[in-house]
Amino acid sequence: MRPEIKNGAGQSRRAFSLMEVMIAMGIFFMCTFVILSLVSSSLQNARRLQRPMVDAAMIASELSLTNQLAEERQSGDFGKAYPGYTWTADINEVMTNKLFQVDYVVQRSGSREVVQTMSVLFFRPKSPAGSLDGGTVGKPR
Repeated sequence: MRPEIKNGAGQSRRAFSLMEVMIAMGIFFMCTFVILSLVSSSLQNARRLQRPMVDAAMIASELSLTNQLAEERQSGDFGKAYPGYTWTADINEVMTNKLFQVDYVVQRSGSREVVQTMSVLFFRPKSPAGSLDGGTVGKPR
């Protein structure tokens, strides 16, 4: 609804009501915030693409191919796949029926910053006797 405003010369002008201006400003700011959130999420996704996503499952898949496990600590790096990252695996027998828990920690080479941790259970009945079965514990490498 636009009221008519008469100026001194007798001509009438049409004007916006306060409610129409408030609604228009609300719509404008909602659109602005939607656009800003889209830009922010796009920048965040671009940052994620620049950093390599190192996954400990790559090492766990190699260990899953073995038939025997011994309680020990293993470590290494990812080679050319992810230069600058190292991994450590602690293998412990958690049940007397040859159930092993392997705790993986992925770190950057120069720092102690933990990038990822993962814990996996493996059942390896052909493994030698571990600490729960009265056997000797494997020597850390």
